[in-house]
Amino acid sequence: MVDVMSEEQKQDFVFHVHEDEPLVSPWGREIAESLAREVNVELSDQHWDVVQMLRRYYEEMGGVEYARDLSAMLDQRYRDKGGLRYLHTLFPGGPITQGCKIAGIPLPKDSSDPSFGFSV
Repeated sequence: MVDVMSEEQKQDFVFHVHEDEPLVSPWGREIAESLAREVNVELSDQHWDVVQMLRRYYEEMGGVEYARDLSAMLDQRYRDKGGLRYLHTLFPGGPITQGCKIAGIPLPKDSSDPSFGFSV
């Protein structure tokens, strides 16, 4: 599979988005898979469910100011599967940090807290 963005474009795309911007684009399956490979995550149907849910949430709610709020929402949404414990099995670097990166959405400002995943 050929990446549709250069490494420089991906870095700019992921790390230089602003909270007041609409849903970031371009984004699609190939870009998400490329971003996932960078963090050693192989996307399964379970990953795609989380990634698509994060994108829908961002689209409906806009940027999330606090990672704790997003973490609580994810824990509640996936409680029947084990909540955050389940999500950490999918995203070992943190469901907030890795999930948002792969979803192509801005990280909450305070997401550098180690409990939300590795700092990017």
